[in-house]
Amino acid sequence: MEAKGQTAEIMIAEARKALWVMVGALAVIWTIQIANWASGYTLSYEYGIQAWNPGSLPDIVSAPFLHWSWAHIEANSGPLFIFGFLSAYRGVRKFLSVTGLIILVSGLGAWFTASPEATGAGASGVVFGYFGYILVRGAFDRHLIDIVVGVVMALCFAYQFAGLLPQEGIGWQAHLFGFLGGVAGGWILRERARSRRTPSSSPPPQQSPRSALLKELDDLGL
Repeated sequence: MEAKGQTAEIMIAEARKALWVMVGALAVIWTIQIANWASGYTLSYEYGIQAWNPGSLPDIVSAPFLHWSWAHIEANSGPLFIFGFLSAYRGVRKFLSVTGLIILVSGLGAWFTASPEATGAGASGVVFGYFGYILVRGAFDRHLIDIVVGVVMALCFAYQFAGLLPQEGIGWQAHLFGFLGGVAGGWILRERARSRRTPSSSPPPQQSPRSALLKELDDLGL
């Protein structure tokens, strides 16, 4: 029981970190938006992704922090906060790794497949990446609560799947590859099953029936 209490405390601490990480991320994005708006959105043009332009490859990192209008950033902020928090509440370190993978896959996918005449910017590729990660994480990690969260998010935000389809004037390539990056992140960073038996040449000690029963009841939380 004590171990379970410690696990709950760790999860609560990580959830607090996740909350402040997402608050900080949104603060950074909105601060950049003010400067971008004041410059007539030249930052989006200069540091957004231009497909097949080798000089624009570093912009894969900067593009998710840039937007094209106040409506654009407002539309992304809510889902970014919700999906980001749900992606991070089990561990901020893993979340940062997932985020890096999503940005890389989404950006490269857009760089290879988008129109060279357009410049892509916005956090929507990351949003779809978190969405994909949330949907599959529970199945890969075999955590019941994460499976429930994934199902609920899929039902509540089913309309998001429309953003994965080709649409005129929307960077659907970043959406699609971001989503795939999130799914890949769920698999690559899944929790490996840990063996409960320690390696030994001798057989494990025998437990009495009463001790075995008490252990099973404790594992069930009874």
